[in-house]
Amino acid sequence: MKIFMFVVWFLTFATPVMAETLPLDAFAMRPAIQRVSVSPNGKMLGMLRGQSLNGDYIMEIYSTDDMNAKPVRLGADVMEITGFTWLNDDRLWVDFRQNLNKVVDKFGGGDKTRYRYRSYLINSDGTGKWTEVPADGQVRVVSMLPKSKDEILISYDSNDNHWPDYVRYNIKNGRKKTIMRGSNKYSGGYGVDYDGDIRIATSFDISDLTVTYHVRKKNDDNWIQIETVRAMKRETFSILGFNPENENELFVQANNGEDTASIWAMDINTGKYTEKLFGLKSVDAGGILINRKPGKEGQLLGFHYATSKPKRVYIDQAEKALYEAVQDLFPEHHSRIISRSDDDASMVIFVNGPKEAGSYYLLKNKAELSFLGARYPKIKSEHLSDVKYIKYKARDGMIIPAYLTIPKGEAPFPTVIVPHGGPWVRDHPGFDEWAQFLAHHGYLVLQPNYRGSTGYGLKHWKAGDAKWGLEMQDDLDDGMNYLVEKGLADKNRLAMFGWSYGGYTAFVASTRGNNIYKCVVAGAGVSDMNKISAGLYENYFSRKVAGPFMKGVSPVEIVEKVNIPIFVIHGDIDRRVDVEHSRAFVDELKKYHKDYKYIELEGADHFSNTLFYDHKTTLYSELLDWLGNKCFK
Repeated sequence: MKIFMFVVWFLTFATPVMAETLPLDAFAMRPAIQRVSVSPNGKMLGMLRGQSLNGDYIMEIYSTDDMNAKPVRLGADVMEITGFTWLNDDRLWVDFRQNLNKVVDKFGGGDKTRYRYRSYLINSDGTGKWTEVPADGQVRVVSMLPKSKDEILISYDSNDNHWPDYVRYNIKNGRKKTIMRGSNKYSGGYGVDYDGDIRIATSFDISDLTVTYHVRKKNDDNWIQIETVRAMKRETFSILGFNPENENELFVQANNGEDTASIWAMDINTGKYTEKLFGLKSVDAGGILINRKPGKEGQLLGFHYATSKPKRVYIDQAEKALYEAVQDLFPEHHSRIISRSDDDASMVIFVNGPKEAGSYYLLKNKAELSFLGARYPKIKSEHLSDVKYIKYKARDGMIIPAYLTIPKGEAPFPTVIVPHGGPWVRDHPGFDEWAQFLAHHGYLVLQPNYRGSTGYGLKHWKAGDAKWGLEMQDDLDDGMNYLVEKGLADKNRLAMFGWSYGGYTAFVASTRGNNIYKCVVAGAGVSDMNKISAGLYENYFSRKVAGPFMKGVSPVEIVEKVNIPIFVIHGDIDRRVDVEHSRAFVDELKKYHKDYKYIELEGADHFSNTLFYDHKTTLYSELLDWLGNKCFK
């Protein structure tokens, strides 16, 4: 069929020179650098740098005029720095996190959560006295309040009612003034405009499952109900910001009767959409790009979305020219400015892509480029594999977009399908650690945005309703069969590795008749559909909305049908999908004498970015052993 002619080109590719195989810690380590940012005047540069394979981050502060000089280093023996924010040219906000399961709490008091958080202020050059921000729990900087020299807007639960309050905090004398109390009336929280004024509020109504958005006109205390969305319809509506050129106009992301979500202008006075600013028929618009420079806060610069790669569309010509110039510095990868001084004399550029695991650069005066460091220093471009954006047709005709990571060597390859979690999310282009790790070891990797994934319009999203383990599962098998037909995948060496919802798909895959897989790996997966609401959803409202749509095959009830070897792995403190899902499935595997392996990761939570070095080392070594010595031996 003509629609698929564009994928034929990757059937014949040259066999490249093989790079050496990296040790596991090249991929298993936590990023060597987590965050890089310059001060507003561009004179100082801050960086979170890992001190071990497990992270243990400290902050380094450099003078951008002499990056070779020894930096000022900030850290603490019992706490890890998790972030920092330049409040102005003189003051720096630093966030710390303490793991209460591993160290003695030297600050006193008790805490039932796993972590204790602290925030402090210090001089921007890292000198002077540390000033603790007096607040219980985690504090968030909401706005720099550009019209106020010495105050910022912060948010935290100041009265222990589980709803965050909004407080003006004086960074010179520590005085606080509460300007908005959190409550269950606006249970979705508040939002601010470009000046830091609280002008957005969101409320949930459990009785009829609606989400209502409220806004205030500039300098007006009265709330206006701007939109009510029936959650069961699942149409997108999100307030992205206010138009600084028209203070009573909103920028919103919404379907507005269309299949894909677009960016619209909306009049607060009438509640009507006045103009479609940006939209596509194939994918949802990702969001807006706005100016953050003093005096131009909130100015609309352009839009972004993702298909084969991250893409930006600019309406501001100066910003477009700057973006294109930065892209020209790294033509093989995707680059973006992640921090910049007010005068653009100092810019931090982050470079990322399928064959670039993430690197940071400092651009001075738009002419002097210097390398700051890499997130994964041992992983070079030659160790990584090409990624292609493809589309294939499922058995009922639905088009499934996917990312295909192609290892070095000659096809057909042993192939692993890695379905994303969620499932109400989507895979994006760029460096994917799991896909690249598998491809580095010779496996072709398919990552499909199967039906039920978001980002491709309402029809694609809703096509997965109540289809868990059914049509959603067919999309995965159809993708693998497509690769076999194209000569890329070896039909006798197919496997599945999934995490979260992907773990669920691996459970299901192990039970299917006429199985195309030789083995599966189920990580942190849901096995019992009857217990899914206990942990998978963050709150009661989400459970009520998602419950009717997230239904289908319950793997734990059909373990007798398991017909291939299965490796089950789960963190023992998983707070999203309780480890009991895997334990129950394994108990049934024992009962029916199935071929399996089970590992629990001690101290591991649910999401992959919460796994520490030891967790990932175990996962990666066991995964390679399972695929190479059990599955494809």
